[in-house]
Amino acid sequence: MTIALRGEKLTRTFASPAGDVHACIDIDIDVAPGELVVVRGASGAGKTTLLNLLGGLDRPTSGRVWIGDVDTSPLDEEALAALRRERLGFVFQSFGLIPILSAAENVELPLRIAKTPPAERDARVAEALRLVGLADHAAQRPGELSGGQQQRVGIARAIAARPHVLIADEPTGQLDSRTAATVMDLISELVHSQGLAAVVSTHDPLLVQRADRVIELHSGRVHTGQIENGRVASAAAAPAHAEFAEAPAGPVDNGLHTPRTRAEAREQQRHPEP
Repeated sequence: MTIALRGEKLTRTFASPAGDVHACIDIDIDVAPGELVVVRGASGAGKTTLLNLLGGLDRPTSGRVWIGDVDTSPLDEEALAALRRERLGFVFQSFGLIPILSAAENVELPLRIAKTPPAERDARVAEALRLVGLADHAAQRPGELSGGQQQRVGIARAIAARPHVLIADEPTGQLDSRTAATVMDLISELVHSQGLAAVVSTHDPLLVQRADRVIELHSGRVHTGQIENGRVASAAAAPAHAEFAEAPAGPVDNGLHTPRTRAEAREQQRHPEP
C-alpha cells in the first residue's frame, strides 16, 4: 500500500517548572492516499501535538516523520516550509481567515506565497471554491459568511494547492452539530474523491462514523481498544494491529480478504481480483 504520511515512534516532551510533560509517547501512524483517519481523545490527550508533528509545524523529541518518501528529520526550516507548501494543506478550528480579504483572496493567498502563475492561481481558486460549494460567494468577506461557510473557505484554501495530505485540527470545534456534520461530510467527500490522505482531530464522538480509521489517544499514548459505535471496546478484543482503532468498513462480499478500512473496501470494489 502506498503511504502518503508516516510517523514512527513519535515522542514529544515539553519542559515545565513542574517537570517534563509527555504530550506524545511512541506513536506510530501510517495514512494512505484516499484515507480519512480521525484522531480522537479528550482535551489534553495529545491530539494537537500529534497533528503538529505530522504536519511539520513542530519537531519530535524523538521519532521520525515521512511525508511521502521524504524523511523530514534532516530538513532545515526553509526546506521543511517548502515541503509543507507543496504537499500539505491545513484546516484550523479558528478558520484562520484574513477579515479584509474576500473568500477568493483568502483561498488565493498560499498560492501567491508559492508564486503560482496568475492564470493557474485563478483556475485553482475557482475550482477549490466550487468543490466546497461556495462558487457564488467568492467576493464575500469572512464577516459576511456563516461559520460553516467560513470553515468551507478554510478547506478550499487548504486544497487549492492540491496537497497530498490534509491536516485538520478540530475543524468543527466552533460549529453547531448540524453544521459540523456537514463540514465533516465535505472533508470525507474531498478525501475520497481527490485521493487525499487526511488526519483530522476531534473529541466529538458523532464525527467518528465519518472516518475510515480512528486512533484513540489517552494521555499522549495510543489506546489499544477498538471503536464500536463511537465507544472504546475492551483492549482484549483488539486486532493484531491494535495501535489503530478502526471505524467499521462494512461488509464486502467479493471473495477477498475482509478489508481493514473503508479505503481498502473501496479499493477492492474498484479493482476486484479475478
